[in-house]
Amino acid sequence: MSIVKINVLTVPAEQREVLEQRFAARGGAVENSDGFEWFELLRPLEGTDQYLVYTRWRSEEDFQAWMNGSMKAAHQGTSGGEGGAAGGERPKPAATGSTLWSFEVVQQASPK
Repeated sequence: MSIVKINVLTVPAEQREVLEQRFAARGGAVENSDGFEWFELLRPLEGTDQYLVYTRWRSEEDFQAWMNGSMKAAHQGTSGGEGGAAGGERPKPAATGSTLWSFEVVQQASPK
């Protein structure tokens, strides 16, 4: 069965649009990764300032390969990732905190 990684991002209200635009501009950064199965960015509706970044992977090894490869390069600005400002300066993070949750899929269902 697959594994799920949920990155819990604390995002102040004034940074929500920035975060969503950055994810929209990521241009398939994860979709072409070996073992990648699904992505969703979940916006909170009420009661919290935490976004959930949901990804599903074929295996922990596939996730780790992505983390140590293209994801790491994108966040270090070495492969055109999240885009820096003029002069190579990195933009300020939209989130003020991040926690990674990991789950193993033990049951699943789809529409009939």
